[in-house]
Amino acid sequence: GVATVYIRYKQVCALDPGTSRLLRINRIGLSLGWMSCFGLCVIANFQKCILYSIHVLGACLTFGVGALYLLLQTFLSFRMQPELQSKSVLWARLAVCLWCCSSIGSTILSLELFVSSVLLSSGPDGTNLVQKLHWDPRERGYTLHIISTVSEWSLAFSFLSFFLTYIRDFQ
Repeated sequence: GVATVYIRYKQVCALDPGTSRLLRINRIGLSLGWMSCFGLCVIANFQKCILYSIHVLGACLTFGVGALYLLLQTFLSFRMQPELQSKSVLWARLAVCLWCCSSIGSTILSLELFVSSVLLSSGPDGTNLVQKLHWDPRERGYTLHIISTVSEWSLAFSFLSFFLTYIRDFQ
């Protein structure tokens, strides 16, 4: 991720060296992209069941800051087309950005509902539902847990899909 973000940064610098506003936005994009990659390292090293709050902080860095990175890169694609960027790439990036934003929205909504469900009742034997590893479909909060999990994976795939839109640019 760090290498991809840096290569994209250098590419935009090389393709559009004259516009100071775009270069400033590109520099901000580089910082946001690297912060998002750092958040991914935090998620990987602090598991949900061990240190939940640190894991959530890493998720906010990865996906929250990462979504801003995607938006900035989509804006740069808009500003660079049609001379330096094709409209089809712009539309693909915009579609993936919308996918990302809708996944963030559904993740936040399902997590809020899940947390309120956890606060209203603890597990049957006092189990902490936030750190629960094995779920039974009959348990309270199971549906919200599944919706949240699907939304989180959708969000992760939207990021990977956005990076795939760089293929044509990096050729």
